Amino acid sequence: MVPDSRRREIAAGLEAGLARIAEAEQAAGRAAGSVDLVVVTKTFPAEEVAVLADLGVTHVGENRDQEAAPKAQALRDQGLVWHFIGQLQTNKVRSVVDYADVVESVDRIKLVRALSKAAAAVRGPQAPLTCLVQVCLDDQPGRGGAVPEQVADIADEIVAAPLLTLGGLMAVAPLDGDADRAFARLAELAEVVAADHPTARTVSAGMSGDLEAAVRHGATQVRLGSAVLGYRPPVG
Repeated sequence: MVPDSRRREIAAGLEAGLARIAEAEQAAGRAAGSVDLVVVTKTFPAEEVAVLADLGVTHVGENRDQEAAPKAQALRDQGLVWHFIGQLQTNKVRSVVDYADVVESVDRIKLVRALSKAAAAVRGPQAPLTCLVQVCLDDQPGRGGAVPEQVADIADEIVAAPLLTLGGLMAVAPLDGDADRAFARLAELAEVVAADHPTARTVSAGMSGDLEAAVRHGATQVRLGSAVLGYRPPVG
């Protein structure tokens, strides 16, 4: 049971997050509603994710399979779209494919092939898995992401794979870099990919600390966690 006080906190956080997105759209001269919100719910309990669903949230993001899988199972009747946004090892692929609607962290061809194999085993032709190519925009490959020179090849591999659909690109801004510069580079790469694959128009970029920069440079989706739900409880 989620206390009424916490429900009010979540509602207020969601309202504030949506207001920031709307203000960023207006400041960038973009149409209202052109940027979608994915609420990052990692470490928050399923009961609070259900509150988000009651408030109209449809897209939620998780980055740890061992946490996400039981949450998705518990909330399977809520109509949520589950985004897997964490680094993904091939030994977790089959589990992730079972509940995720979107995998945003595809950064190597080996992973594409594992996802395709798992999708064939777990999903049917009526339920293709949407994949985003994660781009590394800094010099810290440990954070995940393909270097820009690899992006087109990974995108082509996704398009060629049965039961996978190329949605577009995802990136995280550098920890100690210029978010505007990074997201401008992402926008350039997104245009290159979309020139070859015109339906791959998703640009997932921007989090609680830098969503305005992402929206300025064409993000179609932002991922907000603490800006909506507050500081995360510690992971057990």
